[in-house]
Amino acid sequence: MRKFISKVKQHLEDSSEPHSQDVGPVGAAASQTLGDSGPFPNELHWYRYRKQRGVNLGSWFVLERWICDSPFHDAVAPAQSDLDVAKGSHAKEVLERHWDTWIVEDDWAWLAERGINTVRIPIGYYHICGVDPSVLEGTDFADLHGVFAGAWTRITNALATAHRYGIGVLFDLHAAPGKQNADAHSGTSSEPSFFKNPRNMAHTIQILSAFATHLTRFARSHDPPLPNLVGIELLNEPAPGSANEALKKWYRDAFRALRAIDPDLPLYISDSWQTDDYAGFVKAADTPFVVLDHHLYRCFTSGDIATPAAEHARRLRDSNDGTPQMFARVAGELEGAGGALVIGEWSAALHPGSLHGIADERQAKREYVEAQLQLFDRHCAGWFFWTYKKETGGDTGWSFRDAVDASVFPLNFKRRAGASATRDAASEARRDQARDKALGEHSGYWQQYPGHYEHWRFAEGFTKGWDDAYMFASLGQGAFMEEIGFVGPWKQRRVREHIREKGDSNVWEFEHGFSQGLTAGTADVAGAT
Repeated sequence: MRKFISKVKQHLEDSSEPHSQDVGPVGAAASQTLGDSGPFPNELHWYRYRKQRGVNLGSWFVLERWICDSPFHDAVAPAQSDLDVAKGSHAKEVLERHWDTWIVEDDWAWLAERGINTVRIPIGYYHICGVDPSVLEGTDFADLHGVFAGAWTRITNALATAHRYGIGVLFDLHAAPGKQNADAHSGTSSEPSFFKNPRNMAHTIQILSAFATHLTRFARSHDPPLPNLVGIELLNEPAPGSANEALKKWYRDAFRALRAIDPDLPLYISDSWQTDDYAGFVKAADTPFVVLDHHLYRCFTSGDIATPAAEHARRLRDSNDGTPQMFARVAGELEGAGGALVIGEWSAALHPGSLHGIADERQAKREYVEAQLQLFDRHCAGWFFWTYKKETGGDTGWSFRDAVDASVFPLNFKRRAGASATRDAASEARRDQARDKALGEHSGYWQQYPGHYEHWRFAEGFTKGWDDAYMFASLGQGAFMEEIGFVGPWKQRRVREHIREKGDSNVWEFEHGFSQGLTAGTADVAGAT
């Protein structure tokens, strides 16, 4: 990390944005607010703002039998959920053995070597009882503290181990009290009651607050401090039904609670497959760095089954088709609100009906994966393949490891790092030429609308955006080049910096210039590699 810090200092000695201040206590358990610190950008921002190319570490903490069967051998009927395992024979030993063997050092190394820079880790609320036993009170897991207490040290160790490999971690609350959806991966095999019982919703905010407090405290007190916590996802795939407005109110309450703990921690929320609606909600919520998570699968509905693999891929590539249009629309709205869109789950899986009559299924799946990657790269701040691996090998639709080994998943999704990402006289000459051309077009357009303009702000924004693209690409510490993925939140911070230094008159011109400069600079870096 020292090499990284040295690079940051070279680029950022004149950074002027003040860092977040500790502004007060978090209840009786904490003495200060937990926020990011140091100049902008620093190493923490590098983890949080880079484009995420990741996998889900499915069935590590929240078990799913179709992914990993062995922990369920002694579970009580119906033997499908964490609660079923926890009530079975030798549950503590079974779970701790699984936690210690499902993801090991070699897995982190394998992921980093292939360009994965972030992981999404699903957890249940009961997995944090080792640091705060109160999370179990009044829940289905109330008597199971002894079974799950050991999970907390494994969760914090995951963050520390990921850091050694330059991998960021997004923790996802996959299982909330009362279950937020009907699936067994929400903790129990019973019917969901999250939205029927107000206590469940209130208790979940207390759980998230405890989790954020203890996790950020751990990250700060670790030696060295851990900058790779990229965010917390508040709730996985909630199914509110008629309680949609209650979910939105719950999100707003959760925003307030977590922002009181850490004003800068990125907060991720599920779109409940109502993407436009929740993009509008994020915009109206006016809360910094909120990320909307969409899950994309094409293998479950009758329409999916009837659609051939090639047609699935074609539709994802067609900018006039429904999904690409929705992605473009939502991503633009979220960027303007200082947020972003990520694909928290997707896969190479297709229903056998979509593969019927295809001679080369591997190639058909690869083209489907490539179409998704192209769509995500165009509009999204990141993606997370579901899932990293399965206990039984050979599933190239759902297992990232198997898909990579079979060449279903291409490994050219990340650019190799090289000297070409370094700013030099040639790149600065290209920058100035591109800036002057863009400035001419900008000035020419607004000339037809008489008014007071400050086109120098556009030029400054363009230069800053271009330079940020090169800076980000040059700061990487591994074999792969990184780029800014969370453009909306990053741009918001640059705009605040500009206003503080130059005032807010015609700041929209700086914003327009910055966006164009960042896009042009990112393309220039790519063209130079």
